[in-house]
Amino acid sequence: MSDSLIAPSVAEQRPAPFSVQDLVAGSRPRTRHAHWQTFGDRHQLFLPNASRVYTVEYDIVERLEAASRLGDEAVEALLDELGLWLPPVIDDTPVISPSLYALSLAVAQKCNLGCVYCYADAGEFNGPAKSMKQATALQSVDFLLAGHEPGERVNLAFLGGEPLANRPVLRAATEYAARRAGDMGVRVGFSITTNGTLLTRDDAEFFERHGFAVTVSLDGDARTHDRQRPFKNGKASYQRILDRVQPLLEMQQDMQVSVRATVTPGDARLRESLDLFLGMGFHSVGFSPVLRSPTGAGEMSATDFEGLLEGMIECGLEFERRTLRGERYAFANIANALREIHKGSHRPYPCGAGAGYLGVAAEGSLAACHRFVGDTDGAMGTLDMGIDRESQNRWLAARHVHSQSPCGACWARYLCSGGCHHEVIARGRPACDYIRGWLHYAFQAYGRLSRLRPEWFNGLAVDE
Repeated sequence: MSDSLIAPSVAEQRPAPFSVQDLVAGSRPRTRHAHWQTFGDRHQLFLPNASRVYTVEYDIVERLEAASRLGDEAVEALLDELGLWLPPVIDDTPVISPSLYALSLAVAQKCNLGCVYCYADAGEFNGPAKSMKQATALQSVDFLLAGHEPGERVNLAFLGGEPLANRPVLRAATEYAARRAGDMGVRVGFSITTNGTLLTRDDAEFFERHGFAVTVSLDGDARTHDRQRPFKNGKASYQRILDRVQPLLEMQQDMQVSVRATVTPGDARLRESLDLFLGMGFHSVGFSPVLRSPTGAGEMSATDFEGLLEGMIECGLEFERRTLRGERYAFANIANALREIHKGSHRPYPCGAGAGYLGVAAEGSLAACHRFVGDTDGAMGTLDMGIDRESQNRWLAARHVHSQSPCGACWARYLCSGGCHHEVIARGRPACDYIRGWLHYAFQAYGRLSRLRPEWFNGLAVDE
Protein backbone atom coordinates (compact mmCIF):
# COMPACT_ATOMS: atom_id res chain seq x y z
CA MET A 1 0.00 0.00 0.00
CA SER A 2 1.06 3.58 -0.52
CA ASP A 3 0.40 7.06 0.74
CA SER A 4 0.77 8.47 -2.76
CA LEU A 5 -0.43 7.65 -6.25
CA ILE A 6 1.31 8.53 -9.48
CA ALA A 7 -0.01 9.39 -12.93
CA PRO A 8 -2.60 7.03 -14.45
CA SER A 9 -0.20 5.83 -17.12
CA VAL A 10 2.07 4.29 -14.49
CA ALA A 11 -0.50 3.70 -11.75
CA GLU A 12 0.08 -0.06 -11.86
CA GLN A 13 3.60 0.20 -10.45
CA ARG A 14 4.11 -1.46 -7.09
CA PRO A 15 3.10 1.00 -4.32
CA ALA A 16 5.50 1.80 -1.52
CA PRO A 17 4.49 0.62 1.98
CA PHE A 18 3.21 2.99 4.60
CA SER A 19 2.85 2.73 8.37
CA VAL A 20 -0.60 3.02 9.92
CA GLN A 21 1.06 4.02 13.17
CA ASP A 22 2.86 6.89 11.44
CA LEU A 23 -0.35 7.95 9.70
CA VAL A 24 -2.27 8.01 13.00
CA ALA A 25 0.54 9.94 14.68
CA GLY A 26 0.53 12.46 11.84
CA SER A 27 -3.21 12.95 12.16
CA ARG A 28 -3.23 13.87 15.85
CA PRO A 29 -4.13 17.49 16.62
CA ARG A 30 -1.32 20.02 16.81
CA THR A 31 -3.75 22.93 16.94
CA ARG A 32 -7.51 23.28 16.82
CA HIS A 33 -7.25 25.79 13.98
CA ALA A 34 -5.58 23.74 11.24
CA HIS A 35 -4.28 20.42 10.00
CA TRP A 36 -1.47 20.04 7.49
CA GLN A 37 0.47 17.24 5.89
CA THR A 38 2.99 16.43 3.20
CA PHE A 39 2.46 13.53 0.80
CA GLY A 40 4.53 12.88 -2.27
CA ASP A 41 5.78 16.28 -3.39
CA ARG A 42 2.68 18.18 -2.23
CA HIS A 43 1.86 20.07 0.94
CA GLN A 44 -1.76 20.38 2.01
CA LEU A 45 -3.48 22.62 4.54
CA PHE A 46 -6.97 22.06 5.94
CA LEU A 47 -8.74 24.74 7.97
CA PRO A 48 -11.68 23.42 10.02
CA ASN A 49 -13.44 26.79 10.05
CA ALA A 50 -15.58 26.55 6.88
CA SER A 51 -13.73 23.32 5.92
CA ARG A 52 -11.26 24.84 3.45
CA VAL A 53 -8.49 22.85 1.73
CA TYR A 54 -5.37 24.43 0.20
CA THR A 55 -2.26 23.24 -1.56
CA VAL A 56 0.59 25.28 -0.04
CA GLU A 57 4.33 25.76 -0.29
CA TYR A 58 6.61 24.00 2.17
CA ASP A 59 7.56 27.23 3.94
CA ILE A 60 3.91 27.56 5.07
CA VAL A 61 4.09 24.09 6.59
CA GLU A 62 7.32 25.01 8.40
CA ARG A 63 5.78 28.19 9.77
CA LEU A 64 2.67 26.31 10.93
CA GLU A 65 4.81 23.72 12.68
CA ALA A 66 6.69 26.46 14.50
CA ALA A 67 3.52 28.37 15.41
CA SER A 68 1.78 25.25 16.69
CA ARG A 69 4.55 24.76 19.25
CA LEU A 70 3.66 28.18 20.66
CA GLY A 71 -0.07 27.47 20.91
CA ASP A 72 -3.39 28.18 19.19
CA GLU A 73 -3.04 31.95 19.44
CA ALA A 74 0.20 31.86 17.46
CA VAL A 75 -1.45 29.72 14.76
CA GLU A 76 -4.39 32.11 14.63
CA ALA A 77 -2.01 35.05 14.19
CA LEU A 78 -0.16 33.27 11.38
CA LEU A 79 -3.38 32.42 9.55
CA ASP A 80 -4.46 36.04 9.88
CA GLU A 81 -1.13 37.18 8.45
CA LEU A 82 -1.60 34.79 5.51
CA GLY A 83 -5.09 36.13 4.84
CA LEU A 84 -6.69 32.81 5.78
CA TRP A 85 -8.35 33.72 9.05
CA LEU A 86 -12.16 33.99 9.09
CA PRO A 87 -14.60 34.72 11.90
CA PRO A 88 -16.04 31.42 13.19
CA VAL A 89 -18.65 30.03 10.82
CA ILE A 90 -20.14 27.77 13.51
CA ASP A 91 -20.92 29.30 16.89
CA ASP A 92 -22.28 27.81 20.10
CA THR A 93 -25.93 28.30 19.14
CA PRO A 94 -27.72 24.96 18.96
CA VAL A 95 -30.41 24.06 16.45
CA ILE A 96 -33.80 24.98 17.91
CA SER A 97 -37.14 23.29 17.05
CA PRO A 98 -36.10 22.20 13.54
CA SER A 99 -38.50 21.14 10.83
CA LEU A 100 -38.97 17.42 10.28
CA TYR A 101 -37.81 15.99 6.95
CA ALA A 102 -37.23 12.29 7.66
CA LEU A 103 -38.79 9.52 9.74
CA SER A 104 -37.74 5.94 10.27
CA LEU A 105 -40.49 3.54 11.26
CA ALA A 106 -39.71 0.56 13.48
CA VAL A 107 -42.51 -1.37 11.83
CA ALA A 108 -41.24 -4.63 13.36
CA GLN A 109 -39.51 -4.60 16.73
CA LYS A 110 -38.55 -8.22 16.25
CA CYS A 111 -36.07 -10.15 14.15
CA ASN A 112 -35.33 -13.68 12.97
CA LEU A 113 -31.55 -13.29 13.28
CA GLY A 114 -29.40 -13.41 16.39
CA CYS A 115 -26.58 -11.02 15.48
CA VAL A 116 -23.86 -11.03 18.11
CA TYR A 117 -23.50 -7.24 18.25
CA CYS A 118 -27.11 -6.07 17.74
CA TYR A 119 -27.67 -2.62 19.29
CA ALA A 120 -31.42 -3.37 19.33
CA ASP A 121 -31.23 -6.48 21.56
CA ALA A 122 -32.03 -8.98 18.79
CA GLY A 123 -34.37 -6.45 17.23
CA GLU A 124 -36.68 -6.17 20.24
CA PHE A 125 -35.24 -2.96 21.76
CA ASN A 126 -35.10 -4.34 25.30
CA GLY A 127 -38.79 -5.17 25.40
CA PRO A 128 -41.28 -7.71 24.10
CA ALA A 129 -41.44 -8.28 20.35
CA LYS A 130 -44.06 -6.10 18.71
CA SER A 131 -45.30 -4.91 15.34
CA MET A 132 -46.49 -1.46 14.32
CA LYS A 133 -50.19 -1.23 13.49
CA GLN A 134 -51.19 0.12 10.11
CA ALA A 135 -53.00 3.06 11.69
CA THR A 136 -49.78 4.10 13.46
CA ALA A 137 -47.76 3.84 10.25
CA LEU A 138 -50.25 5.98 8.30
CA GLN A 139 -50.35 8.48 11.16
CA SER A 140 -46.54 8.63 10.92
CA VAL A 141 -46.78 9.50 7.23
CA ASP A 142 -49.22 12.34 7.96
CA PHE A 143 -46.90 13.52 10.73
CA LEU A 144 -43.94 13.59 8.33
CA LEU A 145 -45.77 15.39 5.52
CA ALA A 146 -47.49 18.01 7.69
CA GLY A 147 -46.51 21.55 6.79
CA HIS A 148 -44.37 20.74 3.77
CA GLU A 149 -44.68 22.82 0.64
CA PRO A 150 -44.72 21.68 -3.00
CA GLY A 151 -41.24 20.86 -4.25
CA GLU A 152 -39.84 20.02 -0.82
CA ARG A 153 -38.38 16.57 -0.22
CA VAL A 154 -38.88 14.15 2.66
CA ASN A 155 -37.72 10.61 3.33
CA LEU A 156 -39.52 7.66 4.87
CA ALA A 157 -37.32 4.82 6.11
CA PHE A 158 -38.20 1.36 7.37
CA LEU A 159 -36.00 -0.33 9.96
CA GLY A 160 -36.32 -2.81 12.76
CA GLY A 161 -35.71 -5.40 13.92
CA GLU A 162 -36.42 -6.79 10.52
CA PRO A 163 -38.97 -4.53 8.79
CA LEU A 164 -40.09 -7.21 6.32
CA ALA A 165 -41.47 -9.17 9.26
CA ASN A 166 -44.34 -6.65 8.99
CA ARG A 167 -44.58 -6.46 5.20
CA PRO A 168 -48.28 -5.45 4.95
CA VAL A 169 -47.78 -2.34 7.07
CA LEU A 170 -44.56 -1.42 5.27
CA ARG A 171 -46.34 -1.56 1.91
CA ALA A 172 -49.44 0.25 3.11
CA ALA A 173 -47.35 3.10 4.53
CA THR A 174 -45.31 3.37 1.33
CA GLU A 175 -48.34 3.51 -0.95
CA TYR A 176 -50.11 5.98 1.31
CA ALA A 177 -47.01 8.22 1.48
CA ALA A 178 -46.57 8.13 -2.30
CA ARG A 179 -50.22 9.05 -2.86
CA ARG A 180 -50.38 11.79 -0.20
CA ALA A 181 -47.04 13.31 -1.21
CA GLY A 182 -48.09 13.27 -4.85
CA ASP A 183 -51.30 15.13 -4.00
CA MET A 184 -49.27 17.73 -2.08
CA GLY A 185 -46.55 18.11 -4.71
CA VAL A 186 -43.97 16.94 -2.16
CA ARG A 187 -41.19 14.59 -3.26
CA VAL A 188 -40.83 11.53 -1.07
CA GLY A 189 -37.95 9.07 -1.02
CA PHE A 190 -38.09 5.60 0.49
CA SER A 191 -35.40 3.46 2.11
CA ILE A 192 -35.18 0.18 3.96
CA THR A 193 -32.47 -1.58 5.90
CA THR A 194 -33.04 -5.33 5.86
CA ASN A 195 -31.23 -8.52 6.81
CA GLY A 196 -32.36 -9.88 3.45
CA THR A 197 -33.65 -13.25 4.64
CA LEU A 198 -37.32 -12.50 3.95
CA LEU A 199 -36.98 -10.79 0.56
CA THR A 200 -39.18 -12.00 -2.29
CA ARG A 201 -39.47 -11.22 -5.99
CA ASP A 202 -42.65 -9.31 -5.20
CA ASP A 203 -40.61 -7.15 -2.79
CA ALA A 204 -38.11 -6.49 -5.56
CA GLU A 205 -40.88 -5.30 -7.88
CA PHE A 206 -42.41 -3.16 -5.13
CA PHE A 207 -39.09 -1.52 -4.21
CA GLU A 208 -38.24 -0.89 -7.85
CA ARG A 209 -41.64 0.66 -8.48
CA HIS A 210 -41.17 3.09 -5.58
CA GLY A 211 -37.47 3.73 -6.14
CA PHE A 212 -36.31 2.42 -2.76
CA ALA A 213 -32.76 2.69 -1.48
CA VAL A 214 -32.31 -0.85 -0.15
CA THR A 215 -29.50 -1.56 2.30
CA VAL A 216 -28.76 -5.22 2.94
CA SER A 217 -26.71 -6.22 5.97
CA LEU A 218 -23.94 -8.59 4.89
CA ASP A 219 -20.75 -8.82 6.90
CA GLY A 220 -18.35 -10.46 4.44
CA ASP A 221 -17.96 -13.95 3.06
CA ALA A 222 -20.01 -16.90 4.32
CA ARG A 223 -17.66 -17.74 7.17
CA THR A 224 -17.52 -14.19 8.53
CA HIS A 225 -21.20 -13.42 8.02
CA ASP A 226 -22.55 -16.65 9.48
CA ARG A 227 -20.35 -16.26 12.56
CA GLN A 228 -21.77 -12.80 13.24
CA ARG A 229 -25.30 -12.94 11.82
CA PRO A 230 -26.81 -16.43 12.22
CA PHE A 231 -30.49 -17.20 12.56
CA LYS A 232 -31.69 -17.28 16.14
CA ASN A 233 -31.56 -21.08 16.02
CA GLY A 234 -27.87 -20.88 15.13
CA LYS A 235 -28.23 -21.85 11.47
CA ALA A 236 -26.35 -20.04 8.71
CA SER A 237 -28.09 -17.12 6.99
CA TYR A 238 -25.57 -16.11 4.29
CA GLN A 239 -26.70 -18.27 1.37
CA ARG A 240 -30.35 -17.62 2.14
CA ILE A 241 -29.70 -13.88 1.83
CA LEU A 242 -27.80 -14.19 -1.45
CA ASP A 243 -30.62 -16.27 -2.93
CA ARG A 244 -33.27 -13.82 -1.77
CA VAL A 245 -31.44 -10.65 -2.87
CA GLN A 246 -30.73 -11.85 -6.41
CA PRO A 247 -34.04 -10.63 -7.93
CA LEU A 248 -33.34 -7.16 -6.54
CA LEU A 249 -29.86 -7.09 -8.07
CA GLU A 250 -31.27 -8.15 -11.42
CA MET A 251 -34.06 -5.60 -11.30
CA GLN A 252 -32.43 -2.48 -9.83
CA GLN A 253 -32.78 0.66 -11.91
CA ASP A 254 -34.83 3.19 -9.95
CA MET A 255 -34.08 1.05 -6.89
CA GLN A 256 -30.51 0.97 -5.55
CA VAL A 257 -29.34 -2.07 -3.58
CA SER A 258 -26.30 -1.58 -1.38
CA VAL A 259 -24.41 -3.49 1.30
CA ARG A 260 -23.70 -2.34 4.82
CA ALA A 261 -20.98 -4.55 6.28
CA THR A 262 -20.46 -4.42 10.03
CA VAL A 263 -16.83 -4.92 11.07
CA THR A 264 -15.83 -6.64 14.31
CA PRO A 265 -12.35 -7.23 15.82
CA GLY A 266 -10.02 -9.35 13.74
CA ASP A 267 -11.89 -8.90 10.47
CA ALA A 268 -9.23 -7.25 8.31
CA ARG A 269 -10.29 -8.68 4.93
CA LEU A 270 -12.23 -5.63 3.86
CA ARG A 271 -10.90 -5.54 0.32
CA GLU A 272 -12.01 -9.14 -0.24
CA SER A 273 -15.51 -8.31 0.98
CA LEU A 274 -15.68 -5.15 -1.10
CA ASP A 275 -14.68 -6.92 -4.30
CA LEU A 276 -16.99 -9.85 -3.51
CA PHE A 277 -20.10 -7.71 -3.14
CA LEU A 278 -19.35 -5.34 -5.99
CA GLY A 279 -18.82 -8.39 -8.17
CA MET A 280 -22.31 -9.57 -7.26
CA GLY A 281 -23.80 -6.35 -8.63
CA PHE A 282 -24.51 -4.31 -5.51
CA HIS A 283 -24.74 -0.59 -6.20
CA SER A 284 -22.25 0.27 -3.43
CA VAL A 285 -20.61 -1.19 -0.33
CA GLY A 286 -19.85 0.52 2.97
CA PHE A 287 -18.17 -0.63 6.18
CA SER A 288 -19.14 0.28 9.73
CA PRO A 289 -17.18 -0.83 12.82
CA VAL A 290 -18.95 -1.95 15.99
CA LEU A 291 -18.33 0.82 18.50
CA ARG A 292 -21.05 -0.23 20.89
CA SER A 293 -23.05 -3.39 21.54
CA PRO A 294 -25.29 -4.08 24.56
CA THR A 295 -23.13 -6.99 25.78
CA GLY A 296 -19.78 -5.68 24.58
CA ALA A 297 -19.57 -8.51 22.04
CA GLY A 298 -17.84 -7.46 18.85
CA GLU A 299 -16.82 -4.00 20.05
CA MET A 300 -13.61 -2.61 18.56
CA SER A 301 -10.63 -1.74 20.77
CA ALA A 302 -7.79 0.70 20.08
CA THR A 303 -5.59 -2.04 18.64
CA ASP A 304 -8.45 -3.31 16.47
CA PHE A 305 -8.84 0.13 14.91
CA GLU A 306 -5.31 -0.02 13.52
CA GLY A 307 -6.16 -3.12 11.49
CA LEU A 308 -9.46 -1.59 10.41
CA LEU A 309 -7.74 1.59 9.24
CA GLU A 310 -5.21 -0.39 7.23
CA GLY A 311 -8.00 -2.33 5.53
CA MET A 312 -10.02 0.81 4.83
CA ILE A 313 -7.04 2.57 3.25
CA GLU A 314 -6.31 -0.49 1.13
CA CYS A 315 -9.86 -0.21 -0.24
CA GLY A 316 -9.47 3.53 -0.67
CA LEU A 317 -6.27 3.18 -2.67
CA GLU A 318 -7.94 0.68 -4.96
CA PHE A 319 -10.79 3.17 -5.39
CA GLU A 320 -8.22 5.76 -6.45
CA ARG A 321 -6.56 3.40 -8.93
CA ARG A 322 -9.88 2.40 -10.50
CA THR A 323 -11.09 6.00 -10.62
CA LEU A 324 -7.90 7.12 -12.38
CA ARG A 325 -8.58 4.43 -14.99
CA GLY A 326 -12.13 5.74 -15.47
CA GLU A 327 -13.77 2.74 -13.75
CA ARG A 328 -16.59 2.79 -11.22
CA TYR A 329 -15.57 1.23 -7.90
CA ALA A 330 -18.37 1.97 -5.45
CA PHE A 331 -16.61 2.03 -2.08
CA ALA A 332 -19.13 4.15 -0.23
CA ASN A 333 -16.92 5.26 2.67
CA ILE A 334 -14.32 7.02 0.52
CA ALA A 335 -16.87 8.32 -2.00
CA ASN A 336 -18.83 9.93 0.84
CA ALA A 337 -15.68 11.36 2.45
CA LEU A 338 -14.51 12.88 -0.83
CA ARG A 339 -17.95 14.35 -1.47
CA GLU A 340 -18.02 15.97 1.98
CA ILE A 341 -14.52 17.41 1.56
CA HIS A 342 -15.35 18.75 -1.89
CA LYS A 343 -18.57 20.36 -0.64
CA GLY A 344 -16.72 21.96 2.27
CA SER A 345 -19.10 20.34 4.75
CA HIS A 346 -18.94 21.81 8.22
CA ARG A 347 -21.60 21.07 10.79
CA PRO A 348 -22.11 21.01 14.56
CA TYR A 349 -23.98 17.67 14.51
CA PRO A 350 -22.95 14.37 12.88
CA CYS A 351 -26.39 13.68 11.38
CA GLY A 352 -30.01 14.78 11.54
CA ALA A 353 -30.81 12.62 14.58
CA GLY A 354 -32.94 14.46 17.11
CA ALA A 355 -33.38 17.33 14.66
CA GLY A 356 -34.83 16.90 11.17
CA TYR A 357 -34.78 13.12 11.51
CA LEU A 358 -36.65 11.10 14.14
CA GLY A 359 -37.50 7.46 14.75
CA VAL A 360 -40.98 6.12 15.44
CA ALA A 361 -41.41 3.11 17.72
CA ALA A 362 -44.04 0.47 17.03
CA GLU A 363 -46.47 1.99 19.53
CA GLY A 364 -46.00 5.55 18.23
CA SER A 365 -43.43 7.11 20.54
CA LEU A 366 -40.81 9.37 18.95
CA ALA A 367 -37.07 8.90 19.39
CA ALA A 368 -33.97 10.83 18.35
CA CYS A 369 -33.33 8.17 15.68
CA HIS A 370 -33.90 4.50 14.95
CA ARG A 371 -31.19 3.54 17.46
CA PHE A 372 -32.90 5.36 20.33
CA VAL A 373 -36.21 3.52 20.01
CA GLY A 374 -37.08 2.37 23.53
CA ASP A 375 -34.22 4.41 25.03
CA THR A 376 -35.14 7.24 27.41
CA ASP A 377 -31.92 9.08 26.50
CA GLY A 378 -33.44 9.94 23.13
CA ALA A 379 -37.17 10.25 23.92
CA MET A 380 -38.74 13.03 21.81
CA GLY A 381 -42.52 12.83 22.35
CA THR A 382 -45.25 10.85 20.61
CA LEU A 383 -47.23 10.93 17.38
CA ASP A 384 -50.37 11.83 19.32
CA MET A 385 -48.85 14.65 21.37
CA GLY A 386 -46.26 15.79 18.85
CA ILE A 387 -42.55 16.47 19.23
CA ASP A 388 -41.59 17.33 22.79
CA ARG A 389 -39.78 20.53 21.83
CA GLU A 390 -38.42 21.15 25.33
CA SER A 391 -36.77 17.72 25.43
CA GLN A 392 -35.61 18.01 21.82
CA ASN A 393 -34.02 21.44 22.27
CA ARG A 394 -32.35 20.43 25.52
CA TRP A 395 -30.96 17.34 23.78
CA LEU A 396 -29.72 19.33 20.77
CA ALA A 397 -28.00 21.86 23.00
CA ALA A 398 -26.20 19.06 24.85
CA ARG A 399 -25.19 17.24 21.65
CA HIS A 400 -23.74 20.28 19.82
CA VAL A 401 -20.09 19.54 19.02
CA HIS A 402 -18.95 22.60 21.00
CA SER A 403 -20.48 20.93 24.07
CA GLN A 404 -18.51 17.73 23.53
CA SER A 405 -15.12 16.89 24.97
CA PRO A 406 -12.39 16.64 23.73
CA CYS A 407 -13.87 17.72 20.39
CA GLY A 408 -13.10 21.41 20.84
CA ALA A 409 -9.35 20.80 20.47
CA CYS A 410 -9.65 18.59 17.38
CA TRP A 411 -9.18 19.75 13.77
CA ALA A 412 -11.76 17.18 12.57
CA ARG A 413 -14.57 18.50 14.77
CA TYR A 414 -16.79 19.86 11.97
CA LEU A 415 -16.43 16.73 9.81
CA CYS A 416 -16.81 14.10 12.55
CA SER A 417 -19.08 16.44 14.55
CA GLY A 418 -18.56 14.43 17.70
CA GLY A 419 -19.60 11.02 16.38
CA CYS A 420 -22.80 8.96 16.52
CA HIS A 421 -24.86 10.20 19.48
CA HIS A 422 -26.04 6.72 20.43
CA GLU A 423 -22.55 5.26 20.45
CA VAL A 424 -20.97 8.21 22.27
CA ILE A 425 -23.58 8.30 25.03
CA ALA A 426 -23.11 4.57 25.64
CA ARG A 427 -19.35 4.20 25.22
CA GLY A 428 -17.58 7.52 24.79
CA ARG A 429 -15.12 8.08 21.94
CA PRO A 430 -12.71 5.15 21.51
CA ALA A 431 -12.39 5.73 17.75
CA CYS A 432 -10.96 9.27 17.57
CA ASP A 433 -7.54 8.18 16.27
CA TYR A 434 -9.21 5.96 13.68
CA ILE A 435 -11.53 8.72 12.47
CA ARG A 436 -8.73 11.27 12.21
CA GLY A 437 -6.48 8.73 10.50
CA TRP A 438 -9.17 7.95 7.94
CA LEU A 439 -9.80 11.64 7.25
CA HIS A 440 -6.04 12.25 7.02
CA TYR A 441 -5.90 9.64 4.25
CA ALA A 442 -9.12 10.97 2.63
CA PHE A 443 -7.55 14.42 2.30
CA GLN A 444 -4.60 12.82 0.52
CA ALA A 445 -6.97 11.03 -1.84
CA TYR A 446 -8.82 14.29 -2.44
CA GLY A 447 -5.58 16.06 -3.30
CA ARG A 448 -4.62 13.38 -5.80
CA LEU A 449 -7.98 12.92 -7.49
CA SER A 450 -8.82 16.61 -7.67
CA ARG A 451 -5.55 17.07 -9.57
CA LEU A 452 -5.53 13.92 -11.72
CA ARG A 453 -9.26 13.27 -12.25
CA PRO A 454 -11.13 16.51 -11.43
CA GLU A 455 -14.11 15.46 -13.56
CA TRP A 456 -15.02 12.86 -10.91
CA PHE A 457 -16.22 15.73 -8.76
CA ASN A 458 -18.51 17.20 -11.42
CA GLY A 459 -22.09 16.28 -12.21
CA LEU A 460 -23.31 12.75 -11.64
CA ALA A 461 -19.87 11.31 -10.86
CA VAL A 462 -19.82 12.85 -7.39
CA ASP A 463 -22.96 10.88 -6.48
CA GLU A 464 -21.35 7.49 -7.09
